[in-house]
Amino acid sequence: MEETSIKRDIRKLKLDELKAFFVEHGEKPFRAQQAYEWLWIKSAKSFDQMTNLSLETREMMKKHFVINHIKVDKMQRSADGTIKNAVTLHDGLVVESVLIPTEKRITACVSSQVGCSLACKFCATAKLKRQRNLSPDEIYDQVVAIKEQAELFYGRPLTNIVFMGMGEPLLNYANVTEAISKITNQKGLGMATKRITVSTVGVAKMIMKMADDGVKFNLAVSLHAAINKTRSSIMPINDSNSLEELGEALAYWYQKTKSKVTYEYVVWKGINDSLEHAEALLKFCKIIPSKVNLIEYNPIDDGEFQQASDEALNMYMDLLERNGITTRIRKSRGKDIDAACGQLANKG
Repeated sequence: MEETSIKRDIRKLKLDELKAFFVEHGEKPFRAQQAYEWLWIKSAKSFDQMTNLSLETREMMKKHFVINHIKVDKMQRSADGTIKNAVTLHDGLVVESVLIPTEKRITACVSSQVGCSLACKFCATAKLKRQRNLSPDEIYDQVVAIKEQAELFYGRPLTNIVFMGMGEPLLNYANVTEAISKITNQKGLGMATKRITVSTVGVAKMIMKMADDGVKFNLAVSLHAAINKTRSSIMPINDSNSLEELGEALAYWYQKTKSKVTYEYVVWKGINDSLEHAEALLKFCKIIPSKVNLIEYNPIDDGEFQQASDEALNMYMDLLERNGITTRIRKSRGKDIDAACGQLANKG
């Protein structure tokens, strides 16, 4: 056990560092390239899988390194085909990820943190304390696991990735963007960047940083109210990132990227189901080109939040569409296994 504790996780090394290690241990530099391909293109879970490396080389790697791969400990399948994974990390902590199948696509919903620090009142994950950020390889591994499930259970490829699982992606920005780089790189999974959406509650300064960095993935904002008083009452982050600050950050985002934003918006009974709230959302939507997903609410058992009436949803839909805002009502998937939006970690 003592020897294992001082071994490095091989996936923390960049390719140049891996080459330097192999040369230092009497190997040809191209062996590092072979090992790197096993790690990031073929998603090897152990050194024994690296069959084009000699047994001696593999044993040498085992002596110095570990691969801290995630483990899907529990898999639940919903009546609608959604699959929820309980994912155990190398240190025993657990996060959840979800495979969401539709007719035209298969989407991986992945976590970026263990727990969350933002305390949104309608979200089960927010009831957990944030324990740590996920590393790039732990995020990458969730995608690989769902990619394999898509092929095994549906005979179809993974098409889309959304960072809408546990945690706030922009509070783990460096690791999330490095994971996306591995997922999209031809020396990784080779997925298209435009198939990836990062969802945030609206960390204004990080939205501006993304714009400065010229990211190519899509941006979604978990909005849920466009009146400060209401938004602050359900999303405490609004106290430090007001709608005015968020609007300015989004204007900067669009100026730099020319990429429209998607607003994720749940309508709750007695909270934001009035015409006043719908008109406020319409006004906010006009800051930059945008579209709106009106999301069916998924209860988290405490009864404080209840799904608004169909009339309220239709009122929102009519107002937004009449004013040129692309809007759709998004039915939630996987509710029977607590895999829907806001429900992750609901049952422990």
